[in-house]
Amino acid sequence: MRLISSLIRFHRHPRLALSSVPSRSPSLSSLTTSPLFSFTQSHPFSTNTTSSSSTDSTSSSTMPNYTFETVKVSFPSPFVAHVELNRPKKMNAINGQMWKDIRSVFDTLKYDEDVRAIVLSGAGRAFTSGIDLFSLELPVVEDDASRTAFKIRPYLKSLQDSLSAIELCDKAVVAAIHGPCIGGGIDISSACDIRYASKESYFSVKEVDIGLAADVGTLQRLPKVVGNISWVRELCLTGRNFDAAEALEFGYISKVLPDPAKVLSEALATATLIAEKSPVATIGTKHLLNYSRDHSVQEGLDYTAAWNMVMLTSPDLPTAAAANMQKTKPTFAKL
Repeated sequence: MRLISSLIRFHRHPRLALSSVPSRSPSLSSLTTSPLFSFTQSHPFSTNTTSSSSTDSTSSSTMPNYTFETVKVSFPSPFVAHVELNRPKKMNAINGQMWKDIRSVFDTLKYDEDVRAIVLSGAGRAFTSGIDLFSLELPVVEDDASRTAFKIRPYLKSLQDSLSAIELCDKAVVAAIHGPCIGGGIDISSACDIRYASKESYFSVKEVDIGLAADVGTLQRLPKVVGNISWVRELCLTGRNFDAAEALEFGYISKVLPDPAKVLSEALATATLIAEKSPVATIGTKHLLNYSRDHSVQEGLDYTAAWNMVMLTSPDLPTAAAANMQKTKPTFAKL
């Protein structure tokens, strides 16, 4: 409480602040009452928003483009984006265009100040049936294995980067899984922050059955997600299916819901709850969790101290503290 009180005093009395903070910094009251920072409004790109006119405050030239061939994007609630893998007739098999679309949509969402949380699902009967083998276009230099290898490497790196865009997106990503989640589906969902699945879902690290080692994220992320290396090696070496109950038992998913509609509803509810929090806090939390996962405890603590020595001066902290004490819902400025 002493820290919170001092931070509230810091923001209410600019002269107590560091000399590097300009005296015209907005006060707590101006931040919480300004219409600009009211999050009861819809996302400007929501499907519920009427078409733009000449009186719109947001110029169409500054709007992110969310039109993709294999991915559908909607905005079901304030600051929440819903991304759907959208090749339902092919059970959302990942073809060349989808690799590009996944990277583009998450790179765009990362910098969209009107998005704070994301739900990722699949249209139709599946989350995804995995890689579309008929779409693979491995570059080959005839009669030259070494030059072929030099061409295949950047090709594989581009596929890896497409799915790493999910993990590198600053916003929390909740996977709503139903039906098959095969091969590339594990690569995609393991890059998400939270995973829910419907009861009928089933999973498989399938690459070994098509003659290759998984190469776009599963072998790197799955062991760190579940922490049971024996189970991970069994799945990756046998290619066997496992159901939602087993995925829950070993910690790959955190909830099992009765049907696809319920899993999507639960994922959207969680994303909405996250979106109501301070974006400084949620983005920082995801970033620090990812950093700490890949470093020692002490390295993680040192990095967190460096991160929070700046973030603790954010007005979001006293705003959230005051709202908590007053039993009201806080609003936060866009980043």
